[in-house]
Amino acid sequence: MSPSLRVVLSAALPLLLSMSAGVVAQLLGTSLLGRQATAELAAFTLASAVLSPVTAAVAGGLRGMSPFVAACRDRPAEALAVLKDARWLTLTLGTAGAGVVLAVPLIARAGGAPEAAIAELGALPALLAGQVLLSAAGSGAGGMLIALRHSRKVLWSGLSGTAAQVVLLLALVPAYGVQGTGVAMVTATAVQVVVANVLLLRLPELAGQSWWPGRPRGRRILRMARVGLPLSATLIVKFTVMGGVAYAAARTGVHQAAAHAILLSLDGLLGLAAFAAAQAVTPEVARASSPREARRLILAAVTVAAGGVVAGGVVVLVAGEVVLRLFTQDAAVHALALGLVPLLVVFSLVSNCAIVTAYGLVGLKRSSWQLAAVGTGYGLLTLAMVPAATAWGLAGVWSAMIATAALIWALQITGFVRHSAALKPAAA
Repeated sequence: MSPSLRVVLSAALPLLLSMSAGVVAQLLGTSLLGRQATAELAAFTLASAVLSPVTAAVAGGLRGMSPFVAACRDRPAEALAVLKDARWLTLTLGTAGAGVVLAVPLIARAGGAPEAAIAELGALPALLAGQVLLSAAGSGAGGMLIALRHSRKVLWSGLSGTAAQVVLLLALVPAYGVQGTGVAMVTATAVQVVVANVLLLRLPELAGQSWWPGRPRGRRILRMARVGLPLSATLIVKFTVMGGVAYAAARTGVHQAAAHAILLSLDGLLGLAAFAAAQAVTPEVARASSPREARRLILAAVTVAAGGVVAGGVVVLVAGEVVLRLFTQDAAVHALALGLVPLLVVFSLVSNCAIVTAYGLVGLKRSSWQLAAVGTGYGLLTLAMVPAATAWGLAGVWSAMIATAALIWALQITGFVRHSAALKPAAA
């Protein structure tokens, strides 16, 4: 095993376990809603289509801090100050985002979503807006633990939040439907935020440090924003367009919206290894001392990502009929989703390898290139998604998504090769 692969795996495995538990909880929620009522699953899909870009914007601000925390790996107290700066940035993003989530019913009607799905939203937008604010105010501790090479501690915060979510999903969804899902998600976020922050401040080198963010340091926040905001914008573009794809699917019918939601849930499962590897490799690329080292790290992370997608994809391809029965008892939804499993696997492989390369650009503090690549790819998808859905249904939508992911990955590889070439030994 190469040293680069060993470094990525040692940090990624605890994250993979934590995120696996989280995705299992998400799949459980999707399954419970799908088996209860197709309209409720469609309502959750509509809310998620708005929630995803909002939470991505907050997450982007926090992940933009990773290269700055990595530079302070030997000075944890300074790293904590970086986290506090990042939270000032994300609180601004989160407050605006919560307002957007509250407008889900208006957005759904403007997007032409079925009224049967909109009627099921109820208090879900308010609950999810609360989740956004919680995440903006308290998240980032996990990312700091990763950058400081304490990724095993992230496992405990992830498992704590997942345990709370699973218990509440099982207790609330059968009785309260999609509203119960919202309560479970808010509670899980609160538990995870508290546990992660407690674990961070229990590190011996941070003993006696305060939770209070103190006065904002304008220049330092601005410097971090130059990395974090393009990443936030990238994720907003991606998830906004993917939300538009969900609405394009919904306009063809409730069954298509439900099948699309199931496929996206499976894509999240297939991409677990990729997301873990991406988070693990970002601080390592930030500390790379040569182009060769940075590229070896990204190649190792892409290998982990591709291996995870291929392993999961084989299972879904072989046992797809059984797997999909866990999500829906609606024969029409099941048939639609089953027919698109091969396209799902191809899309997941390409898009998740692209995610890893994108986080390499973040490590190089070149997230503006990532924004340009994603803007180009998803701009073209915006133009293609409605005609594709109209002409070829969900198969056309997923084929367009594959072409978009391939274009973005090619652009990101070009950017990473170009910017990593500028690394010098002094950059370490």
